[in-house]
Amino acid sequence: MVSCPSPPGAAPAAMIDVVADDGLVLAATRVAGGGPGLLLAHGFGQTRQAWSGSQRRLAAAGFASLAWDARGHGGSGRNPETRVYAGEQFVADVLAAAAAAARPGGQRPILVGASMGGLTGMIAQARARPFSALVLVDITPRWEPAGVARILDFMGAHPDGFGSWEDAAERIAAYLPHRRARKTPGQLAHLLVPRADGRLVWHWDPRLLSEFIPDTEGLQDVLDDACHALDVPVLLVSGGRSDLVTADTIAHFLELVPHARHVQLPDATHMVAGDDNDAFTGALLDFLSDLSAVPTAASGDPR
Repeated sequence: MVSCPSPPGAAPAAMIDVVADDGLVLAATRVAGGGPGLLLAHGFGQTRQAWSGSQRRLAAAGFASLAWDARGHGGSGRNPETRVYAGEQFVADVLAAAAAAARPGGQRPILVGASMGGLTGMIAQARARPFSALVLVDITPRWEPAGVARILDFMGAHPDGFGSWEDAAERIAAYLPHRRARKTPGQLAHLLVPRADGRLVWHWDPRLLSEFIPDTEGLQDVLDDACHALDVPVLLVSGGRSDLVTADTIAHFLELVPHARHVQLPDATHMVAGDDNDAFTGALLDFLSDLSAVPTAASGDPR
């Protein structure tokens, strides 16, 4: 059974290192809690700070969580020039992070994966069953190419970075016009890093666009197969204004995983947790509460 968490006291965050199979060090933030552990996997081009608001509310509800920066992102290591970024590396990193998020006694964590984090998490689950449940945040095995193209166009549009924090905030606001508040320099600090010449560049390795992204184009059939192997509770949280996940891709996913639950947040885009964090975390907590009545496999059961 997934136990109901008890209200904790203060839940301090601790910085830890997760070491990948190839020795690369992945930066992570662990927040304490007395209930089941959650592993929070961000999307492409994001950092673990995307989950900060959710981690605070999860801790208040008694849930431990671990969020980490994917390789090539944020504070995590980057591949050496001699090693091309590939999807298999990201799947292996999910497994390493899952081991770090496991609770005492071997209780498997619950994955909360946005976009890239959900895709790699589904593949990891099919291969090694590291999770007791999955929460997929606006991602399905099939996606709309136009939505992906819009994201990648923005990510590749500023190869020389930005001249100031204000310039960066203005460009991001134009990309996310539905967000009412413009980002402050403090909010941008984990997204941009100053270059030697003073220009602000994205925190992620630009090689990811030319190496990792092309490697994902052939994943859709792999993901279909992975979905057939999902035999744990699954929640899909989609954005009603998403241009990546649509009614058609959702219907396809629910055919593959008929026991999955689907919740749509009507005002959210693909950036679900950032667009409406309160509604997203509320839907997540409802799902976690319902899991307390669902029998799950014992920690040693490979199912």
